[in-house]
Amino acid sequence: MIALSKITKQYGGQVLFVDASLQLNPGEKAGLVGPNGAGKSTVFRMIVGEEHPDEGVVDRPKRVTVGYFRQDVGDMKGRSVLEETIAGAGEVADLGHELHELEHAMSDPDRDDFDQVVERYGEVQARYQELGGYDLEAQARSILAGLGFFPEQVDADVGLLSGGWKMRVALARILLARPDVLLLDEPTNYLDIESILWLEEFLRAYPGAVLMTSHDRDFMNRLVKKIVEIDGGTIRTYSGDYDFYEKQREVERAQREAAYERQQAMLAKEEEFIARFKARASHAAQVQSRVKKLEKVEKIEPPKRIIEKTFDFKPCPRSGEDVIKVEKVSKRYGAKVVHDGVDLLVRRGERWAVMGENGAGKTTLLKMMAGVTGADDGRVDLGASVVLGYFAQHQLEQLDASRTVIEELVAHAPTTNLGVLRNLAGAFGFHGDDHEKPIRVLSGGEKARLALAKILFDAPNLLVLDEPTNHLDLVTKRALVKALSDYQGTIVFVSHDRAFLRRVATRVLELAPGARPHMYGGTYDEYVASSGHEAPGMRPLRAKA
Repeated sequence: MIALSKITKQYGGQVLFVDASLQLNPGEKAGLVGPNGAGKSTVFRMIVGEEHPDEGVVDRPKRVTVGYFRQDVGDMKGRSVLEETIAGAGEVADLGHELHELEHAMSDPDRDDFDQVVERYGEVQARYQELGGYDLEAQARSILAGLGFFPEQVDADVGLLSGGWKMRVALARILLARPDVLLLDEPTNYLDIESILWLEEFLRAYPGAVLMTSHDRDFMNRLVKKIVEIDGGTIRTYSGDYDFYEKQREVERAQREAAYERQQAMLAKEEEFIARFKARASHAAQVQSRVKKLEKVEKIEPPKRIIEKTFDFKPCPRSGEDVIKVEKVSKRYGAKVVHDGVDLLVRRGERWAVMGENGAGKTTLLKMMAGVTGADDGRVDLGASVVLGYFAQHQLEQLDASRTVIEELVAHAPTTNLGVLRNLAGAFGFHGDDHEKPIRVLSGGEKARLALAKILFDAPNLLVLDEPTNHLDLVTKRALVKALSDYQGTIVFVSHDRAFLRRVATRVLELAPGARPHMYGGTYDEYVASSGHEAPGMRPLRAKA
């Protein structure tokens, strides 16, 4: 269906691809992986024709339609959420707009061109019906519901939405358009776990091909049957899910290292012979033969290794046994009751995952625990010797864009030795020249790492984390999970990442609008087994793919 053949592409001195190829077949679900800057977005842009290779061919048949979901949604305003979604449906949306205009024109029977208008209306109506236009609004509403929109949001102005919710609208537009090929760049970044589960089911049933990037391991494993890896100018294809790819990549790495070591041993042995006997006339022929042999040897490059990040948390002081006590807490926003008489006791060393569908009050509860928002009724008390560290997405916007990475850390800890802060930056993945990077050019994942570095420098013994893995790549997530596994303090967190939930949570608090909180004394997997669902607000797939 779509093929990139012998592609070469470079920007200035940076070479992205050299003689690289990939193929996406009809109905295939594939994951696109590789380190930041490897060229994943460039592949997407070449497929849609926004960029062209320096050499090679991009073969995309003209009849094949492509939908591209990217992290830049552009400006959305002036239409309702529903209208904005339907506007992305391609031909059928254009036909619907024309039908509306023709209906208006037919309201005037005295028009000179009335017969032509009626004839055109019949043509447009037939094509509109053939493309399922009369079901379009119902399909759009179903997709929007699956992505977490309430009915009152669907008919409201799209311009009132936050950036994250506009991303959901952009995704809904593309899903409704039903292209032959879906290119999805991190589609789960701004979704809650219920929407992710809905999207998984939708894409599994989707008849078209899908090529996607994602930092969500479970999402990839459940959908893709092929992994396309971009690294070091080459494209390699693996048949299987993400877990299979990781295992296979490790096998190949071990094989390459063994081959490299064998060749290095052979070269050392030959060079030792040459050095030892090159001055002896009796061995001149043998030496010359071995010199020629070495000249013909195709040298194996030293295998590249993925550098695993490690986050070094400073040891935290011990807190009292009772870390957070929530007593009969109520919270309202206008007429909306978010919490009504919530009770919770968090003990030292526990790791509570707070779960609940959109609007259940997860973030509000964390804000009250962190002292950012006050309760209307009841109390939230921190225990003895508790040192709080609070991470939320708004803190990424509070980083000073005019500062560099190291300047932001100096501003946070002005009396600390600069060498200590450089070590701190290194512990969170900022090395060498990265220290002087302006914050305004940092990616979402880099900003998250910097915000975490500031929080954890203070050695809190209580971490309140609201979606800490948003924008983090899989390698960084793995490092964070490992660090939290060794962390001696207490954690209360919200996350839509099931791999993170599985590895970190030892308790689950389930919130539901209008119902009492439900507590589960076990891991996320035990919660799933006990509750019978992976998330509280599981959404049925009403929109058929």
